[in-house]
Amino acid sequence: MWTLTKLYLSCNQIGDAGAQHLGDTLTTLDLSGNKIGAEGAKHLGDTLRHNTTLTTLTLAWNKIGDEGAQHLGDALRNNTTLTTLHLWSTEIGDEGAQHLGDALRNNTTLTTLNLFENRIGAEGAHHLGDALRNNTTLTTLDLYDNRIGDEGAQYLADALRINTTLTTLDLWGNRIGDEGAQHLGDALRNNTTLTTLDLNRNGIGHEGAQHLADALRINKTLTTLNLHDNKIGDEGAQHLGDALRHNTTLTTLDLHENRIEAKGAQHLDNALRKNRVVL
Repeated sequence: MWTLTKLYLSCNQIGDAGAQHLGDTLTTLDLSGNKIGAEGAKHLGDTLRHNTTLTTLTLAWNKIGDEGAQHLGDALRNNTTLTTLHLWSTEIGDEGAQHLGDALRNNTTLTTLNLFENRIGAEGAHHLGDALRNNTTLTTLDLYDNRIGDEGAQYLADALRINTTLTTLDLWGNRIGDEGAQHLGDALRNNTTLTTLDLNRNGIGHEGAQHLADALRINKTLTTLNLHDNKIGDEGAQHLGDALRHNTTLTTLDLHENRIEAKGAQHLDNALRKNRVVL
């Protein structure tokens, strides 16, 4: 009889065959970096259909591809216990994102989905955005470095106008630019649940900063905004500073590496005299 509840096997070589064996008592299983492909993902998917204990599954750095994502997505339609799924760097692409998105329309238990470095692109973001319109349980979505662009940002922004459960969205390094920032800013005017938005390294300039700043004047739920390594400059800093005079909920704003000079710093300093946000 199994008594073990957590098993960490990252960076081994269990392969597809080893993925067949999953104890009935496990709540956490980490199989990252184990040369598991689509076949191994199928074995895990078959297990997840009837497993009633596993809550966290990590398959990072395994080349499961879109076929493997389909097997896992099919399993998520029936599974009622898994809450966290980490699939970073698994080469699922936009088709894999579609399979997972389809599953999220029906799944009622998954709260965290990590898909960073999977090149899902704008099309993949479209599928996930559609899913977020219906899903009522996912609270954290990590899409770090997925090349979704401004088009993908628009799909997600459209979903954020409707979704009432997502609290954390990571879009680090997705090339969304000023236009993508505008879409997200427009969504933040209506969204009432998102608390953390990471837009690190997205090529956002002063125009994008203005769109986000305009949203911050109205939004009453966002507490953390990460704009690290963009190019908002002094003009963008002024827009954000003006917004902070009115915003009463943001507590953390990351602006390092943004080409802000003395003039921009002065705008922010003036705003901080009336606002307790942490820069």
